[in-house]
Amino acid sequence: MATHAVLLAVTGARYEAELLAEIDRVPGRITVTRRCLDLADLLAAAAAGLADVALVDVALRRLDGPAVARLAACGVTVVGVTDEASPAGRARRQQAAEVLAGWGIGWVVPSDSSNSELGRVLDQAVTKVPEPLHQQGLSTPWLLGRSLLGRAAVTASADPDAASLDSAAVDPARPPGRLVAVWGPIGAPGRTTVSITIADELAYAGAEVLLVDADTYGPSVGQQLALLDEGSGLAAAAHTASASHLSVEALAAHARTLRPGLRVLTGLSRPERWPELSTAAMLRLWATARALADWSVVDCGFCLEQDEELAYDTMAPRRNAATITTLGAADVVLLVASADPVGVGRLVRSLPDARALAPDARLRVVLTQVRPGPVGRRPGRQLVDVLQRHGAPPDPVLVQYDRSAHDAAAARGQTLREAAPKSPARLSLAAFAAAISGDALATESVRTGQVAT
Repeated sequence: MATHAVLLAVTGARYEAELLAEIDRVPGRITVTRRCLDLADLLAAAAAGLADVALVDVALRRLDGPAVARLAACGVTVVGVTDEASPAGRARRQQAAEVLAGWGIGWVVPSDSSNSELGRVLDQAVTKVPEPLHQQGLSTPWLLGRSLLGRAAVTASADPDAASLDSAAVDPARPPGRLVAVWGPIGAPGRTTVSITIADELAYAGAEVLLVDADTYGPSVGQQLALLDEGSGLAAAAHTASASHLSVEALAAHARTLRPGLRVLTGLSRPERWPELSTAAMLRLWATARALADWSVVDCGFCLEQDEELAYDTMAPRRNAATITTLGAADVVLLVASADPVGVGRLVRSLPDARALAPDARLRVVLTQVRPGPVGRRPGRQLVDVLQRHGAPPDPVLVQYDRSAHDAAAARGQTLREAAPKSPARLSLAAFAAAISGDALATESVRTGQVAT
C-alpha cells in the first residue's frame, strides 16, 4: 500500500480532532505534513511541494474551481471532506460532490472515515490524477487547459429556472461542437467583423452557433450588433463556472439570442474586469459550449504575452488568460491581419507564438481590407507571395475592402449578410464558412466573392 503526504485544510471544523486521531492510528500510512489555516496557506504549501494530496473541508472559505486548478497545477490532488456529525453536513455531501465534480474533483469522503478507508480513497485519487505539470515539460497554462478539458463533464442542470433549449441542443448523442478562435495582432485588423460574419454564416447554414466576445482589451461584439449593455454574459458564465458546475442550460441563459440558431455571449463591460476570466473558468466554459452549440466562434484579444509568470512566484491572475486558453482549446484558429505592409508584418512576427499556443489547431490566415492602394496592382497575388515566403499557413482568405458595406452594417447594428448580402467582403467569408462546415457545394454567387489575384 502506498503512503501519502497530506495537506490538511479542515482547521476549525468540529471533526478535526477525531479525523487527526484516525489518521494517526496507523503510523506511516498517511502523514500530515501541514495543517493549513486557510486557502492561502493551502496554496502556499502546495506550491512548496509539501504533499501530493490535500484533504479539504468542502466548506473551506473561498474554495472554488480556480483554486482547485492551482492545486492541480502543483501536482496536488484534492479530496473533499464533509462533516458527518450534523444532519446539515450529511445533506450537503451530495451537493458538494456535484459541485466538486464540476471542478474536476471526483472524491468526497465523510469526516468519520476510518484510516483504511481514507487510504483507499487517497490511493485512487493519486493514481488517477495527471503527472505534475512541471514534470511534463510543458507550460502550465497549456497543459492545465488540456487536462481540465479532458476530464470536464458536461451534464444538463435540473434547475427549473434555467432557460429552455431545443432537444437537439442537448442531445448527448450529438458529436461535440467545434471551437473557432479569431485572433490577430494589434492594430484593429477586423477580428470582430470576421467573428460576427463567420458566426452569422454558419448559423444561416443551419448550425447552432455561439458567438463569444472574449477580447479583454476592446470588447465590441455587443455594440456592433446593437445589443443593449445589460451586463457581461461572458463574465456571468465565468462566475458560474468558477463557483459551481456550468451546465448547458446555464450557459444558454447567460447568452443573448440574436436570432434562432445564433446566440451571443457579450464581452466584459470594462477591460479592467479581466481577472474575472480565469484559465479554469474559461476551459469549463469552452467544454460546455461544445455541448451547447455546433460551432463556438470566439473573438479574442490581440495580446499573447505570458510575462506574468516571470513577475510572480505564485500563480497570479494572468492578463491574457482568456486569449491564451481559447487558442489552446480551439479546433480552428483564424489569424486576422489587415492587407497592408504593417498588418502583414505584425502577423508574420506573431506566427511563432500563435503556433506554439495552438499546436493542435488548424491555422488559417484571413487578410482584410484587400485593395490595390497599400501594395500596388494585383494585391491578392502579392500578399499570398509574401505570406508564402515567411512560412504562413497556405490558402489565405482574402477579404476585399468594402467600406460602404461595413458602414451600413455598423449604422444598423446588423451583420454583413443582413446589411449588404452581395458585398464581396461578405461573400469571401461566406465561402470560407461553407468550407470549414464541410459544405463542398458553394454556389457560383459565393465564388464570385473571391478577390482576383
